[in-house]
Amino acid sequence: MASNTMAMAGNTTIPHYDPGDVSWVLTSTAFVWLMIPGIGYFYSGMSRSKNALSLIMLSVISVAIVSFQWFFWGFSFTYSKTSTNPFIGDFSNAFFRGVNTSPSMGNPKVPDVVFAVYQSMFASFTPALAIGSVAERGRLLPTIIFIFIWTTIVYDPIAYWTWNTNGWSNKMGVLDFAGGTPVHISSGAASLAYALILGKRQGHGTEEFKPHNMAHVVLGTAFLWFGWFGFNGGSAVAGDIRAAMACLVTNLAASVGGLTWMLMDYRIERKFSALGFCSGVVVGLVTITPASGFVGPASAVAFGIIGCITCNFACNLKHAFNYDDALDIFAVHGVGGFVGNILTGIFAESYIAALDGSTVIAGGWVNGHFTQILYQLADACAGMTYSFVVTYSILFLMDKIPGLSLRVDAETEIKGIDVSEIGELAYYHVDKILVIDSKTHETKFVEQIRNGNNNKVADFSRLNNV
Repeated sequence: MASNTMAMAGNTTIPHYDPGDVSWVLTSTAFVWLMIPGIGYFYSGMSRSKNALSLIMLSVISVAIVSFQWFFWGFSFTYSKTSTNPFIGDFSNAFFRGVNTSPSMGNPKVPDVVFAVYQSMFASFTPALAIGSVAERGRLLPTIIFIFIWTTIVYDPIAYWTWNTNGWSNKMGVLDFAGGTPVHISSGAASLAYALILGKRQGHGTEEFKPHNMAHVVLGTAFLWFGWFGFNGGSAVAGDIRAAMACLVTNLAASVGGLTWMLMDYRIERKFSALGFCSGVVVGLVTITPASGFVGPASAVAFGIIGCITCNFACNLKHAFNYDDALDIFAVHGVGGFVGNILTGIFAESYIAALDGSTVIAGGWVNGHFTQILYQLADACAGMTYSFVVTYSILFLMDKIPGLSLRVDAETEIKGIDVSEIGELAYYHVDKILVIDSKTHETKFVEQIRNGNNNKVADFSRLNNV
């Protein structure tokens, strides 16, 4: 419990909070913020160069939109303390009313204002994951509007179920330390719905869509890996041993996941794929997320291996069912989050949860609490079904509204989203065409080719006169 020592600020009595816990949560907030451009770079590197900037921009824009939504009513819908509704909160903290000096729901030693800004990063990161499905064919304006609506109608209720003490999932006893269902399952299901509504990219099935910049993929993975220490470790909402254990198992699962996926690809290609390693790291991070505050190091190894094997094969679902999940978001986050939830029901241990000195759980299968798997399964299925159905409905209705059609036209798709929707490119190249005169051996300038807003193609017929 919070200390009884009080401080006076004007006419307000402020409880004395633990400075170590407050500092760790604020530091974790900055860590999680870095994950958002990280996912943008990860997605950008896997797309074609003409669409690279739009994916980075959409990720960063997600922070701005959701930060306002969180202030407007998102935090209240998710963490209001006065609501008794099992599905959604009320308006008691809308416009951040009362979000200042009172103890937070996450830890009474941390004030609401600190907890609110930390959780706003989770809310911002989740739609940034989902909107990767618009890659190379989605309009930006409808996507921006979608982020606000989706966060309100999908993310906030699912987060309320899981983390608010009045949520039905929380009361049932579901274990989700850092967002298996609210973050990964919900975003994965939403991305699948978005991909189905948008349809396939032009050339899907006939052209080979390869990552244009693997350096961006590795950079994005590094940002994500770094930030996940705050994502999982910060979810302890305290600077204690449990937070340290969450960081340890997070790093271990990511490491094992990266190696597992890379070796699975090596058995086929005989190459040590950078994309395979990065994909495995992300899968390891995703699967350990719900369990990070409940499992030990040995279990983390199992999460990395089992999660990667499952998600690697799940990437084939898009071929089996013939849909265009451009960046494998459903296979990695939807399936990875689902697997992580179930594995939490198996490997959760009561002594790990008790490392914070106060949390008491019955544990999972390893503690003989077999019904925990059923709780985890019910929560995962509910979250995935709700997110998919509601997301599909939102997008279906938006697409019927004049001016909010979700997909760009064929000409715009060929030009690329960057130049058509943003008017700027991630890369500007100016190449000179030079030839050597066969008689004088002099180098002569022929033409420039500009890869920018004003493309200028060389007249190669002039080479015949040289």
